[in-house]
Amino acid sequence: MLRTRTLLVGFLAAAVLPLAACGSSENPLATEQPGATSGGTGSTTSVTIGSADFPESALLGEIYAQALEAKGLTVKRQFNIGNRETYLKAIEGGEVDILPEYTGSLTNFFDSTVTATDPDEVYATLKTKLPAGLTVLAKSAAEDKNSMVVSKETADAWSLKAIPDLVAHQKELSIAAPPEFRTRHQGLVGLKEVYNLVPAEFRPLASQATVEALKNGQVKAANIFSTDPSIAANGFVVLEDPKLLFGSDNVVPLVREQVASSVQAPLDAVSAKLDTPALAEMVKQVVVDKKDASVVAKDWLTSAGLN
Repeated sequence: MLRTRTLLVGFLAAAVLPLAACGSSENPLATEQPGATSGGTGSTTSVTIGSADFPESALLGEIYAQALEAKGLTVKRQFNIGNRETYLKAIEGGEVDILPEYTGSLTNFFDSTVTATDPDEVYATLKTKLPAGLTVLAKSAAEDKNSMVVSKETADAWSLKAIPDLVAHQKELSIAAPPEFRTRHQGLVGLKEVYNLVPAEFRPLASQATVEALKNGQVKAANIFSTDPSIAANGFVVLEDPKLLFGSDNVVPLVREQVASSVQAPLDAVSAKLDTPALAEMVKQVVVDKKDASVVAKDWLTSAGLN
């Protein structure tokens, strides 16, 4: 997953405002208004929440939005913006104020030489790597990270348990993943550097297409996020990552410092309650059960006493 997290774009069509990524590096959202507005006392009264273009990210954005609305803030939703390269331009440019992020992937994005893997160490390191004007609030226990996945048939045929086991089969190995997997350390670059693994073929695909390619036997392995319900649904095998190439990836709100004081308490409360099983179950409800993400978010917030 790579953390572009690329799955079913548009699943929130009734609840969000999907955006086509613009080619301009200066204004990826092509919006004229800055995200946050302030009242007479200087406190933020309105914020814009964005997300990457995959269901879990938009779901997290919806959870953040409803948690803030419960505290009286006005929230504009700008979900499904695009990949990390695109949506970070939006928050750095002020078009959005808040984004759901992942500690390890974001740290690695800013500095691919970071070797920290402990969740607290990764979180502390991330704080030192952020561009001026951005900060992260409290991280949650919920974690969703990249994983290398194979079908059970391939795992059995090749006796696969861990990523290094693929090296013996790399001449016949095809990997499906989002396009940016080609150039990221948590991708082909890292697989070569950390495991000396170079697949014979790389197929750049969107997340759902990646799942289908693995399911249909068109590729031997795929990069799928660890909370993706397709893993259990299809009996896929997640290969162990003994050298922690994919590290730890706790869910964390990335915010503009301008709005941090106004949104910190509600979003810290969300992070304090959110764990991996809850997140995985909510993603399943959205992706597999086809429930509306706004309803799923509301139900979880109610159960957690946050709305």
